[in-house]
Formats: sequence, C-alpha cells, structure tokens
Amino acid sequence: MVFKDLNISKQILSALEDAGFENPTPVQEKVFPVIRSGKDMVGIAQTGTGKTLAYLIPILMKLHYAQGNYPRALVIVPTRELVVQVCESVELLTEYMDIRCVGIFGGTNIRTQQERVYEGVDLLVATPGRFMDIYMNGIIRTREIKTVVIDEADRLMDLGFIPQLRSILEVIPEKHQTLLFSATFSATVSRLSEEFMLAPERVEVAPQATPVDSVVQVRYEVPNIMTKINLLKLLLADKEVFRKVMVFTETKKNADRIVDKLADFWKDELSVIHSNKAQNTRLNALKAFKEGKARIMVASDVAARGIDVQDVSHVINFDIPSLPEEYVHRIGRTARAGKEGTAISFVSEKEEEYFSAIEQLIQQEIEVIDLPKGLEISDILLDEEKIQTNNIVYQRGGPKGGGAFHAKSPKNNKKKSRR
Repeated sequence: MVFKDLNISKQILSALEDAGFENPTPVQEKVFPVIRSGKDMVGIAQTGTGKTLAYLIPILMKLHYAQGNYPRALVIVPTRELVVQVCESVELLTEYMDIRCVGIFGGTNIRTQQERVYEGVDLLVATPGRFMDIYMNGIIRTREIKTVVIDEADRLMDLGFIPQLRSILEVIPEKHQTLLFSATFSATVSRLSEEFMLAPERVEVAPQATPVDSVVQVRYEVPNIMTKINLLKLLLADKEVFRKVMVFTETKKNADRIVDKLADFWKDELSVIHSNKAQNTRLNALKAFKEGKARIMVASDVAARGIDVQDVSHVINFDIPSLPEEYVHRIGRTARAGKEGTAISFVSEKEEEYFSAIEQLIQQEIEVIDLPKGLEISDILLDEEKIQTNNIVYQRGGPKGGGAFHAKSPKNNKKKSRR
C-alpha cells in the first residue's frame, strides 16, 4: 500500500513525497479510517511505528486551512522534546498548507508562548502543566477544540500528570473526539480512557510492550560502572559500525560522568540531554545529533521518549532501567520506519533482577555475548556501588579476567541470536 491509496489530500501527499515517505506504516493504515469516522480511539503502538503521523495526517486534513484565532485541535504530550518533535512533523506535513501550529512547554519564557497563542493557532501542542498555566492566564480559548490527542499516555501517567489531564479535559467542549495513544495499556491508562472517552475503538498494532522485530538485541555482563565506561570507549572507537549512537542512563550523574570520560576522545562528537540541562542546551544537543554533527548522544530516561531521529544505528543501555517498559521505549529509538538497528545492554550483577523483568515483559531471552578482548576490567567501585552496613564498607567487585560475573544458569546458556 502507498499513501495515495489512503485518500490523503494532495497538499499532504506532496509534502510526504518531498520528505521521501512512500508507504504508510501498519499503525497509519489502521487508525486513519477510525480517526476520520469521528469515533474516540485508543491506539496501542510501540515507539518507532509512525504513530505521530498516524494522528497528524487526518487531523490536518480535518483542519484544512488556517481559520479564526482559537485552537481547533490539541495534542497533549509529556515532555518538551515531544512538543518539538510533533511541531516539526506538522511543519513537514504542512509545506503546502497554511495551518498554524504552536508548541508550548515549561522551562522557557511563558510570555513569548502566550503571545504566539494569542496571535492565532489552529493546532496547539502542549505539555499539561504549561497548557494549564496559559489557560489560567486567560490566553487559551478552548471552545473551538474538536479533537484532542493524548500521546504517550502511559508516560503521562508515570510522570504524575493525571490531575492536569483531568483539568484540561474538563475545560474542553463536551462534543469532541479524543484520541489516546500509548505503548502499553496499563490499569491507569484504562481508567483514563473509561473516564473521558465515549465507547472508544481500540486499535492495537503490536503486542503490548514488545520491541520491533528489526532490532537486534544483545547484552554484556559487566561488573561495575568504570568497566562499563571502558567497554563503551572500546565499542565507540569503531566509527564505521557505531555510526549514530544513543547511550541511555538511569541517572543524570551517570550521563555527565560518561560525557566527562569520553570528552578526551570524541568531544566534538558528543551531545548530552537530561533534565538538569537548560532548555536551549537540550534543544541544541538534539539538533546536533539529528543533523549528524554529533555522533553520540548520551541521555537520561527523560529523553527516552520523544526523540525522533532517523538512522540511529545503535542504542546502548549503559544502565538497565528499573521500569522494564522503559527498555522498550529506549530501544525504539533505533530500527525506526522498518530499518534495522542494534540494542546493546550493559548488565551488572545488581541489575540482573531488572533485566530478568525486561525479558519477562518482552517474552524473549536476550543473547549474552562475551566481553571483547582487550577490555580493561576495572576494580574501582564508585560510592553508589558500595554496600554499607554498620559503618563497614563491603566492596563487590567483578572478576579481572574479562569473563561473566557469575556462573551462568541453564537459562543463560541458551543463547538466542536474532542476527
């Protein structure tokens, strides 16, 4: 199937053609007719499946052209990065249209954003908190809003945005279409859909919380953080293989630590993004990575969603996420739009439990591969790796010979390669 088969407007078809898009993804094929029907919809779709365009294309066709001063469609997303991504997608699709899209998010000048909203907007993209701030200031008028998209609903729940979402949905006109997208259909997401949606049609493109098939997943067993840094250096030295890499950490401290340790080797090729960075710094780092000026992006989980970058060759899980669903969102940054990619996880002994939960969630056993020859196994433990009991410090180190840190169980001996 090609986009022409989906009865898309000529203006949007021309924009898609200019951008090199030819074939719709499965989620786009399935949700287009539902959205056009005017029904409420719950879409369960993994990251990297094309769901942003899936809801934007029919919404933009409905908006058709710039009209009035008040927003007619609203997209709610959890992070500022996602606001930027959605607005960029709108810009791409409206090359031959005059639709006005405004993105609003916290961490930047509210007065400037209020002025843009006041000047007139057709499609408003917002984080929940900033929407309510500007609404309470009397700038946003909701009476013309006919379509509301709640994107990354599970992430919005995780970040505690339920009160703000309720406040937003309570000020939207009763007659409107609600579209909810989520990678997982948790109990909280289910309750939200029951509370604010009318007999929604459910569209599920892939089993919940499963990675896309084109991601090759492997894991290394690594004893400690300093050895993880040494392994990262060793892998990234191969620039032909590791062409465009996202490195994910659980903490801002580890993100900064990695950048500090790698700066001597690839200072000009590094970018970092986490919540302690200023808004302009984060956006500039993302832009450098998107444009290929930076080969390596180091990110805490705040950026695991909402980064839409083409041709990411590898995702490296420097830390294993404590929430198994985050693993799926992280590795969804590679192998996008049907392309292949590789996800590599560095698993320490104390992270084994987290990784087991991941394997259980995705119903797949990830192949364990041997540590590369020449890797320096560090015996240095950082403060967070030391166990303190009654003022006695016990250091749990790993072997120095480059092997795994524990005897493999029968389960670990069964290696499933997806190459």
